[in-house]
Amino acid sequence: MRKIIYIIILTLAFGACDQGFEELNVDSTKPIQVGPETKLAAIQLYTSGERYENWRANLIYSSTMMQHFSTTAGYWAGDKYTWNKGYASSMIDRIYGNAVKNIEDLLVQLDTEDAPAEMKAITRIQRVLIYHRLTDLYGDVPYSEAGKAYLEGIVQPKYDAQSDIYADMLKELEEAAADLGNGTSGFGDGDLIYHGDQAKWKRFANSMMLRLGLRLIKIDATASQEWVTKAISGGVMESNEDIMYIQHTPGPEGINKNGNGEVFSADNSMHMSKTFVDFLQDDPRLPILAMRRSDESTNPNDLIGFPNGLDLNMLQNTTGESNTDNYAGINRNTGITSEAAPMFFQTYAEVEFMLAEAAERWGLAGGNPEPHYNAGVRAAMKTLALYGPDAVISDTEIDTYLSVKPFDSANALEQINTQYWAATFLNEYEAFANWRRTGFPVLIPVNYPGNVTNGTIPRRLTYAVSEQSVNAANYAAAIAVQGPDELTTRVWWDKP
Repeated sequence: MRKIIYIIILTLAFGACDQGFEELNVDSTKPIQVGPETKLAAIQLYTSGERYENWRANLIYSSTMMQHFSTTAGYWAGDKYTWNKGYASSMIDRIYGNAVKNIEDLLVQLDTEDAPAEMKAITRIQRVLIYHRLTDLYGDVPYSEAGKAYLEGIVQPKYDAQSDIYADMLKELEEAAADLGNGTSGFGDGDLIYHGDQAKWKRFANSMMLRLGLRLIKIDATASQEWVTKAISGGVMESNEDIMYIQHTPGPEGINKNGNGEVFSADNSMHMSKTFVDFLQDDPRLPILAMRRSDESTNPNDLIGFPNGLDLNMLQNTTGESNTDNYAGINRNTGITSEAAPMFFQTYAEVEFMLAEAAERWGLAGGNPEPHYNAGVRAAMKTLALYGPDAVISDTEIDTYLSVKPFDSANALEQINTQYWAATFLNEYEAFANWRRTGFPVLIPVNYPGNVTNGTIPRRLTYAVSEQSVNAANYAAAIAVQGPDELTTRVWWDKP
């Protein structure tokens, strides 16, 4: 995705050379400034991510720890709770060098150019999306001084406390939402997500506030309720038309490919986890998401999930099987694994499940969790249609599912958040974060020989090892406060 920025810059540079005279009026010592709409497009693609971090942080680690996927491959470290330092730091390594650097630069440019408030607001919301993934995955991270090497000469940024990061992100969402109206922003179609629709950005800002507010539930229940109440009052997503996603459209040299899709093109090691397939029994999503590896059957009776935490030797010793061909893998015929697939950041289904939880906990959002739960299930199943016509689920199928598996008030929080887990399949950063927040779904840890967590599911990923030398003092200060730089250390909002 770096190539898209190079192409844009070259296009602008060549476009400025009309008849060979304009160079007389150009200061050759200053870089050509790329337009804000072009920068936002690149930032949004960087936020979606390249194959590198999606392979390592999203799929190899998060998806298997959350038991959406399983595998016998040893390099899929999350399946067996082993530590691969490069894989574990892949998100922090890649995002700071592109998304963070460019979002901080864009904010300065918008101020310098005295851009409209709504453009600054959209950029601030996009910035929260970037940082919240980073801090949720790692805990204390560079924030207030991040991305300032060129702007302010800060090459060794401090690590901000996650409590401070969350306070600022929530403030940013509240202030940015207040600056948005109902028109089209100056970003126009440079905004690959909402195409400048201010009202949708406002609803997304409040939906993110809802997510981050609920993240506080274990650390400060009072503050959690206050922010959730504020988010709902401000107006959250109203339908699948509000989903926050990028529709990828692969072009030459890998531009704009879906990072997960690139992984599926390169790696066929993953299976559908037994935990996930067992949950999807009698669910119309199962044959859309899974197929038997041996013959591509999608008959639910043929779909058997593969247990987490096994290698081929353990499989042979346990079952007598020498291969995994009869187990379910991801369905490669419904558009889900395509390099042109959409990448989801937050869905309306997630919002409805959070509203259901708010209703259950505090009597908010109308006070009755069941309608929100039903709406969440319906929206989650309808969302799959964005992958293509082979992933469409009918209203009749959804109605049947809800009649067979209705809302269970006696187990409301578990049921709501287990559905949330199903709805965040492939957005594994969010599945991992919400599981740590709620404890649902109930996952059975594995105890693979040589694991580094004593057979417990990890609670975070680890910093780049290079930080111990290039930013030693700030790295040491961070782990002195947060705890050891290990997979088992809990982040601030995840305290038991």
